[in-house]
Amino acid sequence: MYTMTGLVTRARPLVAAGRRRILGIAGPPGAGKSTLAARLAEALGPDAAVVVPMDGFHLAQGELERLGLADRKGAPDTFDVAGYVALLRRLRAPGEATVYAPAFDRGLEQPIAGSVPVAASVPLVITEGNYLLHDAGGWGSVRPLLDEAWYLAPDEALRVGRLVDRHVRHGRDPAQARAWVLRSDEANARLVALGRDRADLVLDPG
Repeated sequence: MYTMTGLVTRARPLVAAGRRRILGIAGPPGAGKSTLAARLAEALGPDAAVVVPMDGFHLAQGELERLGLADRKGAPDTFDVAGYVALLRRLRAPGEATVYAPAFDRGLEQPIAGSVPVAASVPLVITEGNYLLHDAGGWGSVRPLLDEAWYLAPDEALRVGRLVDRHVRHGRDPAQARAWVLRSDEANARLVALGRDRADLVLDPG
């Protein structure tokens, strides 16, 4: 079990390190990574931390269809991992200019370029996503770029329920949503779990 107070206390030395640091929050689909990252950034303050989501590097729907990967959307090979790694490297060595990162619009189910401004003065980037601790297909380059990595491991039934609800909110009927979760999201969750031991901290929200 963790508390936000405890996590903020753990993150503060990263803010005060004197150079840009990157904190990664990994975990399976529906674990609550984006919620935790947003709450942590809010607690630290906008001058201290900004969230850069891995999901901004989803390949666009049209490209997934061209590659024949649309029915596997969310799998490791449906992201531009090289682009994500290049951004993390750029963020680790900030110049004087603001760096713009992409985000992912769940309503459109599409990445949106230039959505997240990261000012050079912000000392901590919090990045979150499924595959930060994955070590195949180019993803192995991510973990060395993270100063600290946390793995979010919620109750499995609660996590699956959240995923089904998310897909229903974005247009699938409940039967389609559950079928997608059990076929696609859960296959990805099993891959994500393989990286758990690469985390510095494993969080069980209870």
